[in-house]
Amino acid sequence: MAKLSTDELLDAFKEMTLIELSEFVKQFETTFEVTAAAPVAVAAAGGGAGGAAAPAEEEQDEFDVILEADGGKKIQVIKVVRELTGLGLKEAKDAVESAPKAILEKVNKETADKAKAKLEGEGAKVTLK
Repeated sequence: MAKLSTDELLDAFKEMTLIELSEFVKQFETTFEVTAAAPVAVAAAGGGAGGAAAPAEEEQDEFDVILEADGGKKIQVIKVVRELTGLGLKEAKDAVESAPKAILEKVNKETADKAKAKLEGEGAKVTLK
């Protein structure tokens, strides 16, 4: 198959219906094991009585993933940091070497837990704040 230019790809996408494009995105994500959408923190719904608002304030919805130490597996941890943040090799290396350091900031609980699991899977020490 001939390599398509960016403009040719965009023209092809313009001809697709939303359903076809949605199916393409799902298949693309599955094939390349990526997510096309950036993680987005969901804002808590406001309003309600004063008593109902108090428990909502206690529940934290934004987390910082803090790398405390690389656990002796610096190279593997650098790879995971690059995967999570999109940083270049030098920037990721600097982040790991300057631990304790925030790797991700103000992310939702699910994203923070996944990042923590990946980093701890490589031997790193991680905390969520």
